[in-house]
Parts: sequence; structure tokens; C-alpha cells
Amino acid sequence: MSKLRPFPLLQRVFAALGLLLMVVGCSTTTPPDQVLAVPAPPQKYAAIVVDVRTGKQMFEVNSTAQRYPASLTKMMTLYLLFEAMESGRVTKETQIPVSDHAASQPPTKMRFRRGETIDVDSAIRAIVVKSANDVAVAVGEYLGGSEDQFAAMMTSKARALGMTSTTFRNASGLPDDGQMTTARDMAVLGMALRQRFPQHFHYFSESDFMFRGRLVRGHNDMLGRVRGVDGIKTGYIRASGFNIVTSYNADGRQLIVVVMGADSARQRNDHVEALIQRSLSPTTADGKTRLMFAEQQ
Repeated sequence: MSKLRPFPLLQRVFAALGLLLMVVGCSTTTPPDQVLAVPAPPQKYAAIVVDVRTGKQMFEVNSTAQRYPASLTKMMTLYLLFEAMESGRVTKETQIPVSDHAASQPPTKMRFRRGETIDVDSAIRAIVVKSANDVAVAVGEYLGGSEDQFAAMMTSKARALGMTSTTFRNASGLPDDGQMTTARDMAVLGMALRQRFPQHFHYFSESDFMFRGRLVRGHNDMLGRVRGVDGIKTGYIRASGFNIVTSYNADGRQLIVVVMGADSARQRNDHVEALIQRSLSPTTADGKTRLMFAEQQ
């Protein structure tokens, strides 16, 4: 029996070229849709990712649908407080009194009693880190005369910023059927806070602070989890699910990520991280994405 002879050189070249063409052909075919797990039912979920430098919308689902803001509301409370600081109406040392109404707010809160005061610098930290409802209401009453009047100021400022679908009814984000917003509007507010008050934006990156000799810890676990994340605010009420506005700023890229309606804080944070990675990757940012909602998983 004759032995099999090795391919002549030309045959080897053709074989190699054929294999290369097969690989190239496979790589140029349309890739399958990306599947993105969504930790929320569709009736609660809303999200948007915006490239801050270009204004490009990198991702969007239900971004103009009405949703409850929960404690994302406090971003506007702080916006108006920062404005008051810029105008000289208050300083970081200004003492804000706590009324019966403010002290009576449900947790989370700093548990002030009527007649106590808190300085503006500590108030900002209490609102950002602790999401303190009593402090947010005290700030609103101080700046607006009453919480209702302050809520009207908040809504007016929202319109001025281009937040066309947002109505505020209180300073804290506690449940109110009339207090509504959209993921798009929250992205607008997040970008406005950075652009209008860069000197104050550092507050949103704080994860704890000292107050009256006690360390007050926050619960924005995105801070320190993903390099480049530098704030800004979380929120939760039962009607809204777990919300977050996240700022990313690293390697020449700036993103604002809004996720609303998640079933848990952990799943919300996982989803935010996935959206950041997706938006930063040139191979996935413009690809088609198929969503798999919580009830389908």
C-alpha cells in the first residue's frame, strides 16, 4: 500500500487561504442580538444613558414614561440649595431650623427634634449620603417658606432646565401620587448639577460623613464599585422600585446613567454597571440589544 504523500506547497497555500476566508466570512456575518437582563418589570422600568460631552443618547428604554422619582427628588432640593449658596442667601455655616413638620418625616432621617438646627454643609451631606427626609424638608421650608411653596419652586426650576415632564409635590421624594418624573428628566437634572455647580459636585461622591461625633454611612454602593463613578443619588419607595442616577467620569468619557424601577438595589447596581460597560465598548454601544425583563427570567 502506497503511503499518502504530503500536500504539495501550492495545495497547502490554497488550504490556508480557504480556512482564512471561512474565518473572515464568519466574522463579517451579522452578530446575534445582545441580551440584556433587566431587573424590573416593564411597567416600572425606565433607563437612559447619555454621553455628556456629545449629548448622544447611548441607550434608552421608556425614558419619557412617567415614573415616581422617590429620593431622586432630593437632587432638585440640592440644586435650589446650591443656587441659594451661589447667590449669597446662605453660606455653608447658615443654620437651618427643623420644624415639627420636618421632624415628623418618616425614615430615612437624621432624627432631629423640633427646634434643633443643622448647618448647610452638614445638611447637604445628610441629604446626599443619608438621604435624610427630615433634613430635605427643613431645607425646603427654609428656602420656600413652606414645603408646598418650595415644591412649586422645584417644579418651576424643572421647567427652566427643560424637564418638561416632571412635577414635584415635596422636597424629599416620599410617596405622593402627583410627584412624577421621567428617566430623561432625571438625566437632564444630573447633567445640570455637574455643569452648573462643579464646585459642589464633590458632595455626591461622598459615601459617609461625621456628624456630632457619629459616622453616618450611605448606601450608594456604586461609589467605589466601578472606577470612574463619582455619584450621584439613589432612591426607593415601594411604588417606584429602586432608582439611581449615576455619573461616570474617566478616561475622557462622561456618562449619565439613569435606571428606575429595579427590584433590588443589588440588581439595579449590576444593571448600571452593565450599561456603563456597554456604553464604553465600541463593539456593543451601537449594537442591537434584546431586553429580558425580570418576569421573563
